[in-house]
Amino acid sequence: MSRLKKLVGALVILGGVGAVAGWILSAPATLDTQALAKLGPGDAAKGKRIFYAGGCTSCHAKPGSQGDARLQLAGGLELKTPFGTFVPPNISQDPKDGIGAWSLDDLANAMLKGVSPSGQHFYPAFPYASYARMNPADIADLYAFLKTLPAVAGKAPDNSLAFPFNIRRGIGLWKRLYLSDQPVIPLPDGTPEPVVAGRYLVEGPGHCSECHTPRDLAGGTRKSEWLAGAVAAEGKGVVPNITSGEGGIGNWSESDIANYLETGFTPDFDSVGGAMVDVQRNMAELTPQDRAAIAAYLKAVPPHPNGYPARKPAS
Repeated sequence: MSRLKKLVGALVILGGVGAVAGWILSAPATLDTQALAKLGPGDAAKGKRIFYAGGCTSCHAKPGSQGDARLQLAGGLELKTPFGTFVPPNISQDPKDGIGAWSLDDLANAMLKGVSPSGQHFYPAFPYASYARMNPADIADLYAFLKTLPAVAGKAPDNSLAFPFNIRRGIGLWKRLYLSDQPVIPLPDGTPEPVVAGRYLVEGPGHCSECHTPRDLAGGTRKSEWLAGAVAAEGKGVVPNITSGEGGIGNWSESDIANYLETGFTPDFDSVGGAMVDVQRNMAELTPQDRAAIAAYLKAVPPHPNGYPARKPAS
């Protein structure tokens, strides 16, 4: 009996030690003073480019918004995933319901570290796992541009998540596995500048991998299948392979890709559809040089076969 008591006691102690270690390891981490110093003053004109490259309006505008209404960032879109329903919040300049009271440091910590002004983890449905690769100066530019947009009153509904996904603290452990500011695809010295610029846009603000890369059971992107296509996050259909591998866009030229991003038409004269409609609309706001850089990078990404199960033929 005494041996059993000792065993139980040891397990309790180990459990306690594990809980304490987990609590420490999952603590939200914010930017240090040196990183914050790189933010700079911010330029709203440059920030407009980052706003559209980052697709802010795709998730944070009211669903179905058109024209100038796309700049009213009241949130409310429902993203129904296997983990639950995520609802992008109001990020308008309303100081109560939006982020009008946020400082530049607050926005930088949110985008680069996934941490709220109150010190809580954001869920990675907010694609900070990609934004973490962004240049801090671009965050400052984005902040300056957001300050030019209208304030919209009204909070978006809360997320609807079941246990254990409703425990934000656990996201800290997820971040230790998946949050990195390093590029995914290594490029050798002497790589043409458009490819390097395209890598930044695709891997960082453009967050293309968030939809186009398969995920593991914990919801992290499988970098070994970078941009190989994936089952849609909401479980309906697939997101295509955008590498040059089998099933991908290997037969597209760089100009084909750039034209698609500008016009929404494929080389076969098909038109953009689904969630990509709004993404393409954002890409059309970028410069021809930016779209050409994205195309150059995509052609440089290692080819992969489709990263999703084969689709059954229609009966």
